Amino acid sequence: MSEESIRLRKKEHLEICSGDAAAFRLKSNGFEKYDFRHYALTEVEIGRIDLSLRFFGNKIDYPFMISCMTGGSDELNNINLSLAEAANKLNIPIGLGSLRYAIDTEEHNFHLSKIRETAGGVPLLGNIGAAQIVSADSVKIIKSLIKKTGCDIFVVHLNPLQELIQKSGEINFKGLRKALKKINEHIGVPVIVKEVGAGISGDAAKELLELGIRGIDVAGAGGTSWAGVEIIRNKDDENNEFWDWGLPTSQCILEVNKLKNKYKFLLIGSGGVNTAEEAAKALAMGADMVASARVVLHQLNAGGVTGVTGMIQNWFETVKKIMYLTGAQTKEDFNNKLLMQVNNTR
Repeated sequence: MSEESIRLRKKEHLEICSGDAAAFRLKSNGFEKYDFRHYALTEVEIGRIDLSLRFFGNKIDYPFMISCMTGGSDELNNINLSLAEAANKLNIPIGLGSLRYAIDTEEHNFHLSKIRETAGGVPLLGNIGAAQIVSADSVKIIKSLIKKTGCDIFVVHLNPLQELIQKSGEINFKGLRKALKKINEHIGVPVIVKEVGAGISGDAAKELLELGIRGIDVAGAGGTSWAGVEIIRNKDDENNEFWDWGLPTSQCILEVNKLKNKYKFLLIGSGGVNTAEEAAKALAMGADMVASARVVLHQLNAGGVTGVTGMIQNWFETVKKIMYLTGAQTKEDFNNKLLMQVNNTR
């Protein structure tokens, strides 16, 4: 694709994701099936709850990441500048959208350096799609993008469903495992692998961890349907059977968390995490941290940087209250112990 075509596509993605048109319709993230166990005998000192953690050697203040979203034009880079400012204020990581537009061009170097400058010392994550890393030059390409962005961690996103639905989508992922192993060994920064809304199952995560991948972002179903985004872009029949394809986020977290018994890795819960309660449930199910994109974009549009920082601060004040009410003084107390499955939905 030409660079101009990529820019136009990213602009259309942003416009669609600025509303709720591409949300999952029939499938949820699954968190409504679980509730917290109230613990009346709590002795938790809520003021001493510490939610900070180490993120690949960096201390961050909240178990939250502004998820990889978009990029590729002046307007979108300005959005990333605002999100970088919010991440800096909160001392949390921020992911860049796909950097495909920055391959083999120096045109965007200034904007990318401004994002790095604005983010300050917080972890910055670069990002590229699976279709771009199966080329013979994947290590060279990613090292170039690391240099341009100054990113600390690199994300490879797996989006077979989106590519399948997208007009002129790149569906050849042949050699993906080999490419992931190669870049993990040679690019010099930690590698995270994420989905974009269809989820990473326990068996897929196990294969990734066997390759040496250090972080799994499950990005499950229940938030934005990227099949839906492409169906809308294509002006196709919106009854397409793949609109609601994917594994619910809660199921992915529970499956992948079981691998903690054997592998050391960072587990990120994302995919329709739109409220403080959902963030708390993801953490209680065993995610080390959570990530969100669309709700952050909505908050940015509504309230600017202040709106984003206020929302995230409020979320984790609520998480602390839930920990207090469930008898969890620490994040370790909270992990995978305090949920019960319920039959009713609400």
